[in-house]
Amino acid sequence: MHSNSRTIARAVAYPFNRSRSFVERLGILAFALALFFAMSHSLWAHEFKAGDIEVVHPWSRAIPAGAKVAAGYLTLKNEGSAADRLVSITSEIAGKSEIHEMAVDANGVMTMRPVPAGVEVPAGGKVELKPGSYHIMFMDLKHPPKKGESFKGTLTFEKAGTVDVEFSVDDMGGENDHSGHGG
Repeated sequence: MHSNSRTIARAVAYPFNRSRSFVERLGILAFALALFFAMSHSLWAHEFKAGDIEVVHPWSRAIPAGAKVAAGYLTLKNEGSAADRLVSITSEIAGKSEIHEMAVDANGVMTMRPVPAGVEVPAGGKVELKPGSYHIMFMDLKHPPKKGESFKGTLTFEKAGTVDVEFSVDDMGGENDHSGHGG
């Protein structure tokens, strides 16, 4: 073996050198795994960026075949010093997409309405588009979102411009907890 090859082989094997105790080797392995997960977090985080706006975990629910609408959810974080506004969205699964708000009126009646002016994202703040609140309506569906699949969308902001995102599709029923996605 060439001397450089031996040096590399010793460097790679160093953490697992037999002269080290089991606890030391386990600690080094744990550190290496933690470092790997920290470096690969962005691969799993499902986050997108446009200017000062960070789009965190866009998702939708699977819907039954034949349904004509679906909803989309995400969190918008504004890391800037000025407010921005989500003004529109397009997607590959829908002929038309709108920003909507669901609310309960004074009589306890739940209402849903389009928000043509979009949603403001305050400076240094965040807005959650989630079930029972602001959300995205995908209308005139070309095909229904199916669990385990994903679909592309483009968000347009007043100041930050456009950003391409990918919506992951979760279970049809129940409200999944997405708090671990930075929302």
